[in-house]
Amino acid sequence: MKKIGISLFLVMAAVVAFAQDAATWKSLEKPLNFYLANDLGRNGYYDQKPIAELMGKMAETIDIEFVVAAGDVHHFEGVRSVQDPLWMTNYELIYSHPDLMLPWYPILGNHEYRGNTQAVLDYSNVSARWEMPARYYTKVMEEDGATIRLVMIDTPPLLDKYREDTEKYPDAGKQDMDKQLAWLDSVLTSAKEDWVMVVGHHPIYADTDKNDSERTDMQKRVDSILRKHGNVDMYVCGHIHNFQHIRKTDSKIDYVVNTSGSLAREVKPVDGTQFCSGATGFSLITVDKHELCLHMMDKNGKVLHTVRRTK
Repeated sequence: MKKIGISLFLVMAAVVAFAQDAATWKSLEKPLNFYLANDLGRNGYYDQKPIAELMGKMAETIDIEFVVAAGDVHHFEGVRSVQDPLWMTNYELIYSHPDLMLPWYPILGNHEYRGNTQAVLDYSNVSARWEMPARYYTKVMEEDGATIRLVMIDTPPLLDKYREDTEKYPDAGKQDMDKQLAWLDSVLTSAKEDWVMVVGHHPIYADTDKNDSERTDMQKRVDSILRKHGNVDMYVCGHIHNFQHIRKTDSKIDYVVNTSGSLAREVKPVDGTQFCSGATGFSLITVDKHELCLHMMDKNGKVLHTVRRTK
């Protein structure tokens, strides 16, 4: 009887804890809500499966419209085709909650570039929720009069490190870098939405032991365009496997690194760091006419930090 009593107590405690979490999550909700997730593909291992379950559970409470997948859905060598088993073990069987049967808007990460990049685009013809019309593209979302433009860019071909390694990243050097940068400039020139968020896989500023050229290439080629227009609210990315929020004194943009949804790395502050954490998780982004919030969520569903933009 004592064991039954303890078990019942634990169940009741879990129910109360979930109710508290659900109430906290509900308080974050705005007219338009979506997830940012990246660096996922670990065949469900490490924290991938519990985080996927958490994303589904949270979507039972908050009206999530879609998921932005900022690259490296597949580790380590990308996929070979649209029939590659990794589509099942990294994606379909992991993000299987009914409330995650939403549009997913992906971009390519460096690990996708180690495989068949065209297969990642072509998977849009297989999956009803995988919506990737091109290697880079833009979408405008509107809800209750609030608008946000997502500018989805393809960062591996913008970095010399990948362009020059034709053996490991065969498709990177084949992409027209200047054409993409001209497109980015054109999109931002005409963007008139309430909020503008640019999404790439690689960071512009971050603490990382990755090659410095990754950041300097992004600063020279991408950040120069973002700063030129003055209408970009956030640049969000992945790649580094931790949370980072950076503000530079000479820029009005919030630079956000979203952590891995499976396996994270340690991090320390750098110049401009507002917050950093080596926790795994994802981000919840909420939008209305007057406020854009990016909530960094850990694997327990707790808000670690909020990047807030107001008008």
